[in-house]
Amino acid sequence: MTVPVLAGRSKTQYAYEVLRDRIVGGRYGPGSRLVFDRIARELGVSPVPVREAVRRLQAEGWVVFEPNVGAQVADFAQDEYRHTMEALALLEGHAVATARLTNAILDRAELLNAMMRETLAVFDPLGFTRLNREFHLLLCDRSPNPRLRDLITKEWARLDLSRRSTFSLVPGRARESVEEHDELLRLLRAGAPAEVVERFARDHKLNTLRAVDSKSAAPLPGESTP
Repeated sequence: MTVPVLAGRSKTQYAYEVLRDRIVGGRYGPGSRLVFDRIARELGVSPVPVREAVRRLQAEGWVVFEPNVGAQVADFAQDEYRHTMEALALLEGHAVATARLTNAILDRAELLNAMMRETLAVFDPLGFTRLNREFHLLLCDRSPNPRLRDLITKEWARLDLSRRSTFSLVPGRARESVEEHDELLRLLRAGAPAEVVERFARDHKLNTLRAVDSKSAAPLPGESTP
């Protein structure tokens, strides 16, 4: 049974969106082979747009090509998470510090942060993560440097590749993150020096990484600490 092609989208874009959703959703787990002909039949397209979509996914880090195997869904190790968060700390720090932010954009960012705060009562880590991503990209997308914006978008895609929510692992970090967003917005509205904004935005991202590292290093129940 084929999946109908969505109107208004190219076949390549359609194949890309379907494959990416399946990877993020876990239907195609790490190491899963992507057989072009089989996927093409399922989607009701030729193998060409599927191949183009997979090449795009490869460029974004979702797919790897292994000799004698072909296209496979990439794995995302803890080291990759650390490297991605460290890169985003540097990239986002500079992007936010140099962004051209209007009052309307800051108002929207405050609304998103308020929505994140509302999720804390009955915590939804995936919903919180979606809002958090929107908050960060809203501010970074106003950077005047298109290369920087592109790098940030790609690094966020790598976080998606982990197929998990950081805030599922460290839910206590969510409230701290909201409070840090408040302070970041206060600095931006006050016209704080760029270096102050950059340092705060960088440390905000690294604080999340430290929380994850601390959780990962914690002993399992029943284990003794040295």
